Amino acid sequence: MQKKDYVKLPIGAVLMTGLLGCSPTEEVIAQEPEEPTLDIEVVEQLKEEGIDNSKVMEYAGWLTDVYGPRLTNSEQMRRANDYTKEVFEEMGLENVHLHEWGPFGRGWDLDRFAMHAETEYTYFPVTAYPKAWSPGYDEPVSGEVIFLTIDEEESYRDYAGQLDDKFVMIQPPADKEIHWDPLAERLDDSSLLDLANSAPDRMPDENGGPGGGGDADAQYEFAKFLQEEEPLAILDQSYRGKFGQIAIAGASLPSDPELGWQERPRPHEEDAEDPVPQISLTQDHYARIFRLLEKDIDVELEMELEARYQDDDLMGYNTVAEIPGSDPDVADEVVMIGAHLDSWHSGTGATDNASGSAVMMEVMRLLQETGLEPRRTVRVALWDGEEQGLHGSREFVSDYVAEQEDDEIVPLEEYEKLSAYYNHDNGTGQIRGIHLQENEQLRDYFRTWFQPFHDWDAATVSFDNTGATDHVPFDAVGIPGFQFIQDPIEYWSKTHHSNMDVFDRLIEEDLKRNAVMIASIVYHTAQLDNLLPRKNEVELAD
Repeated sequence: MQKKDYVKLPIGAVLMTGLLGCSPTEEVIAQEPEEPTLDIEVVEQLKEEGIDNSKVMEYAGWLTDVYGPRLTNSEQMRRANDYTKEVFEEMGLENVHLHEWGPFGRGWDLDRFAMHAETEYTYFPVTAYPKAWSPGYDEPVSGEVIFLTIDEEESYRDYAGQLDDKFVMIQPPADKEIHWDPLAERLDDSSLLDLANSAPDRMPDENGGPGGGGDADAQYEFAKFLQEEEPLAILDQSYRGKFGQIAIAGASLPSDPELGWQERPRPHEEDAEDPVPQISLTQDHYARIFRLLEKDIDVELEMELEARYQDDDLMGYNTVAEIPGSDPDVADEVVMIGAHLDSWHSGTGATDNASGSAVMMEVMRLLQETGLEPRRTVRVALWDGEEQGLHGSREFVSDYVAEQEDDEIVPLEEYEKLSAYYNHDNGTGQIRGIHLQENEQLRDYFRTWFQPFHDWDAATVSFDNTGATDHVPFDAVGIPGFQFIQDPIEYWSKTHHSNMDVFDRLIEEDLKRNAVMIASIVYHTAQLDNLLPRKNEVELAD
């Protein structure tokens, strides 16, 4: 697939055309909706194969217990790429390959970690994880724990030259609270009704950047001071701490508040400075150490941290495969599905997002195994680099679908051939419907296609726009891109980015049903006479 030069259109004009019912330029044209059809025999065939002979848990088991975790550009991510590629080849799919994107930067692999605390009175093992891209040590290191604060301006500078053999705590313990709400939940009728009744004139929510209180300049100076002083490690507490969770992401470098979010230095970048090792503790262990220090009791930590940077190959890779279309008239058009394959590293990346990857692998198996031969080509992509900013999907879109340059969209070769993109990335919970991404023209399509799944309580079609995962790059350039409505189960309360994101948190029945529903929707999308109607459509240049 080669890039071509096409007309440029303002992004605002492109994205609003379908909603306003007008054409800001001659290149923008309307796509008339067609009457959606439903093949019940196909649905029953998919249900029978998908419920009785499912392999979704087999795929999930390999991705978690064997190839988890799957940090971007790590050895385990490479192995997961190879495994998924091999599975697609065994299915008999075509055009199976790894789409190279990037460069992303260096990978990071954790080889060994342990932490122990000792006082004159007691010893206890510390439950903790290093943040990704924290550098390791050649041998175990030991040192005293101290607490530093920036409450008093510049007071921390009294410690200059004294931190290289210390573990540094920099925040007070989180307030403790009793958790009365249920840990796991399904969407109730009231919640689903609210989603279904969301109105087309509803204003989108404003999305702010990463949060953070206090004086940004003071925090930057403090971070620079710690980076220069090189303590043994900086300790913090998990940002979500119910029931022994450690929710964790990547280490950070001092970042000048004058820099834009995309310009800030990141430890995975090829020429980045190594950060000071950063360790997240469970909230209860962090608080215990803090209270001991308050009692003037010295706490000594011993830490074993062995980690490696991988900088031989700085590129990222998406696993891609296809079922060729059976109708010569539309076989070059594509219905696409995907999920991100990468994960964070404290668990095995089960609900985020081996669940989605395994479901999409199963969707392809169902379509292939049942011999349905969809009219259009069906393509699956298992994305890399989602956790660091949707990198894999963004770069795929910019390579083949459309580029964004300032306030303009440059359509590429696949722009007029891609009918839809469907994404799975909100945990193990069952699909209960779909977000329209504010494209009201599609309501009747999905109402029709969800009819056979009403007995699974899957029927909600919401006008709402939802974000933060791999459908966003497609939607941003005007391709119908969707994320499904799913039961939250334990996703935000327990598993997301935490050490509890493991195979045992997956619900087999939910994942089986999800694969069947997506396979059915994908098949019916591929059978349409036309592409799905867009909020906009850009005509290719002559």
